[in-house]
Amino acid sequence: MSLDSPTLKDLLKKIASGALQLPDFQREWKWEDERIKALIATVTLDYPLGVAMTLQTGGAPQFRTRPLSGANEDSGMPDLLLLDGQQRLTSLFQALYRDQPVETVDDRNKPLKRWYYIDIAKAIGAPSERDEAIVSVPEDRILKADGLGRGVLDLSTTEKECRAGYFPLNVVFDTKRVNAWHRAYVQLDGSNWDHWSQFEDLVLNHVQAFNVPMINLPATTTMGAVCAVFERVNTGGVPLNVFELLTATYAGDQAHVDEFNDYYQLPAEWLRIKTDLASRHPVLGNLEAGLDDGLSSSDFLQAVALLRTWERKQAGLGSSLSCKRRDLLELPLADFRRLAPRIAEAFAWVGSFLQGQCIVRGGDLPYRPQLVPLAAVRAIVGESTDTADGEEKIAQWYWNGVLGEMYGASIERRMTRDVEQLVGWIRREPGVIPDTVREAAFLNERLDTLTTRNSAAYKGIYALLIKQGAVDWCFTEAPLNADKIVAQSVDVRQIFPKTWATGQHSKKTNSIVNKTPLSFRASRSMIGPPASYLTALQLESGLREEWFDDVIATHLIDPATLHKMDFDLFYENRAKQLLDLVRQAMGKGTVFRGGWGGEN
Repeated sequence: MSLDSPTLKDLLKKIASGALQLPDFQREWKWEDERIKALIATVTLDYPLGVAMTLQTGGAPQFRTRPLSGANEDSGMPDLLLLDGQQRLTSLFQALYRDQPVETVDDRNKPLKRWYYIDIAKAIGAPSERDEAIVSVPEDRILKADGLGRGVLDLSTTEKECRAGYFPLNVVFDTKRVNAWHRAYVQLDGSNWDHWSQFEDLVLNHVQAFNVPMINLPATTTMGAVCAVFERVNTGGVPLNVFELLTATYAGDQAHVDEFNDYYQLPAEWLRIKTDLASRHPVLGNLEAGLDDGLSSSDFLQAVALLRTWERKQAGLGSSLSCKRRDLLELPLADFRRLAPRIAEAFAWVGSFLQGQCIVRGGDLPYRPQLVPLAAVRAIVGESTDTADGEEKIAQWYWNGVLGEMYGASIERRMTRDVEQLVGWIRREPGVIPDTVREAAFLNERLDTLTTRNSAAYKGIYALLIKQGAVDWCFTEAPLNADKIVAQSVDVRQIFPKTWATGQHSKKTNSIVNKTPLSFRASRSMIGPPASYLTALQLESGLREEWFDDVIATHLIDPATLHKMDFDLFYENRAKQLLDLVRQAMGKGTVFRGGWGGEN
């Protein structure tokens, strides 16, 4: 690492030539007009700008590179990559060096095209007025006073600039143009000599000799270190995700440039994979909502890392499975290209598995991260998950994770353990039971507090009610299934309405115990208390009363408690049946405070 202090002019020249570029993981530049003006004022006062940071390329950048916004797109190989300082240097390059208006935004994010000027009279006054001396004007160089289009500052010609005393900052580093403007300014009025002399001393000399403190990292700096450094010094943006970092890294992998001399495009490959998965299984994503809706790029990379570290451990090249950030950043492009198709097919299988559990919409998915180890296990054991024993164990592991709420936090270690233990369990290795199955527990009292979709267990019980055979109260021909969930707009509906409950009952009406999956059509008839709306639904269905009661019972509800309007008895009876449903899914008893509950 070395310290340097190049002039701003030299840096902007490097930007223009392409000698200084950005690693492609940097986000696009976009500073608002007011911020650019404040930055220019700082430079004209020769105040500290802040340290920039660059990485020497050694002629072979580790990352795909691109010019700074506004620089020549046909630039060659850079000597330096800018890690910190993009927003500041791009703003100065566009405002002080590039002979085009700056494409910026106002404080409401409305697009603007602006030229930047400095008011000479204000600039030679007190330094405290320097911010007011920096002015931006529209692309036509005429600043309007109001919505009527009347101009209060016309800088559309050099003569008008000189008469107004506004120096165009985009020529500040072009000696010939500065001298030409200087001549026009003093010829216009002889008294301008003194103004120009002060302006040159207090402003121009500061800008033209301005130095930028810079830290230079050597080309030997590792990719992981570069990424870590970037995120620690990146004060002006959002932290990068692993996918963006790998995109730039893979693009710089010259070993994988194709026959058309094009680089590997990770975003395009992810779009292809995600589009295929989302089209086959909407629970994995809705592309209209964004590429990372549902299954994310990070999820996919984690599954690839789990499979890769599994293979390395089996080959004696590693000691453990891992899918931490470090493992993803160190994932070689060759391994990604080799393993990605297997993981893509594994996630397609995961989508089918979820459909079998009656989870078909992204909003109904209890835990997205739990799909990562599941896909890795499928990629490792293959069709062993399709045997009767394999299906039973996969389902038991899944529902223990959901109902035991095991994937809510600190999940990376659980992921790796679950992959190894679930593989061993499916392969019937002696004494192997996944920790997620062994440790999961469901407290009886938890039913009272499952009130919103924020809980995985809430979504889990909702799906299990459909899976065990609930029949809709309007479409009574057959039980609900994965296809009908979408077709009939099935959602969670309250049984005893919240407006009916009072006192202690009001706390329980939001519980999953008082909710059940029903179609939108059924919900429209659920007005008032159950005894009232059930009669209407029964008549609408055309079923005899006792047959319609059988339909109600498929939701694990005692119909008599609804007809009698006995909320307490209804709640107690249904809670017991839901706990039985949980026990069956987890393959173990539930727990009351103080110990295992068995049938309690």
